[in-house]
Amino acid sequence: YGIAHWIPFFGAGQLHTDSYRIRSVMGPHFTGCWDVRRDDLDYAFLKRMVDQWKSVAHCFLGDYYPLTPYSLGNDVWLAWQFDRPDLGEGLVEVFRREDSIYEAARLPLRGLDENASYTVRDLDEEESRTMTGAELMDRGIRASITERPGAVFITYKRVDG
Repeated sequence: YGIAHWIPFFGAGQLHTDSYRIRSVMGPHFTGCWDVRRDDLDYAFLKRMVDQWKSVAHCFLGDYYPLTPYSLGNDVWLAWQFDRPDLGEGLVEVFRREDSIYEAARLPLRGLDENASYTVRDLDEEESRTMTGAELMDRGIRASITERPGAVFITYKRVDG
């Protein structure tokens, strides 16, 4: 949340094996530091996380918009958006902390073309939906997270034509 305000290229290594903590350190640079000597590593899951990062890594170089206030509270949600106006696409990262009683949030996006249509997709879901820029900026996207803590990455891409 905080470093993207000041430093456009950042990153960290990750040794944890759950999606919340893996996604918490995803940025323009990402290194998996998993101990491959462990017998309990879920390589298919880790590959899916790395593949998700690869699919959105270019978005981290876009315009940055915090979507929630900053807080260290363990009962809040944090969310932010990286927008690539040059590509007509972006990424929304949403985190539900461990003590949050809420399972969903509606997050108005920023920087979009209100007259354009966008394909919106949660990276953990197969299906996508189409929304207008006006809908995304006024009504917002709905993020649902049942796990505590939990995280979702939501992408959007402008539909040409």
